[in-house]
Amino acid sequence: MEKYLTIYHDLVEKINKAHWKDAKMLPSENELALHYEVSRETIRKSLDLLAQNGFIQKVRGKGSVILDSKKFDFPVSGIVSFKELATSLDLQVETIVNELSIVEANEILQSNLGVRAKEPVWKVVRTRKIDNEKVILDKDYFNRDFIPYLTKEVCENSVYEYLENELELPISYARKEIVVEEPTVEDEDLLDLAGHSNMVVIRSMVYLDDTSLFQYTESRHRPDKFKFVDFARRVGN
Repeated sequence: MEKYLTIYHDLVEKINKAHWKDAKMLPSENELALHYEVSRETIRKSLDLLAQNGFIQKVRGKGSVILDSKKFDFPVSGIVSFKELATSLDLQVETIVNELSIVEANEILQSNLGVRAKEPVWKVVRTRKIDNEKVILDKDYFNRDFIPYLTKEVCENSVYEYLENELELPISYARKEIVVEEPTVEDEDLLDLAGHSNMVVIRSMVYLDDTSLFQYTESRHRPDKFKFVDFARRVGN
């Protein structure tokens, strides 16, 4: 077996056994090269493989962050509110409402929310804290034809709970796009990025059961905290 693979497997075992206890970073490339008596290039190949397989995240200027092996499963195919997700995973969470306002629809909202130019829509920006870390930024836009009234209290609790139980809106399905992007200035201001240089962004258009488009949302996630999971079944020809 090539040396870098031997080192990779040894590092995986150490990470799984919490060899570095409460440390959040791997030793530096220089320290690892001295420990294993190999070149830094060999260590880089081992670290690249660790990153590819989700054990570490390389952070510019800091080194290799050991990722939490207990990442939260974030369902991609379903429509789940943050409150429902937190309850199912038994998480300690908090929602911070950064903005609740009515804005005029721009070209993006005209396309993704199906509204007219400058039509007033709800804008809700919320930071989600999990275990006292701000790791998700949710930016939601709602068509006011379906949701004429919103409060900060509703947004702190669960908008979907309000829509389904109070307004009796039958939320049915969504179209989603998942991309990886660099953090924005807003991400850096409202989240605890911990040096991460990428964000996993899920953009969704959400429909009622009569096919009415009522919500456009952009959910921005710090990449070290979540696994994005789905269930797929092969259908015969």
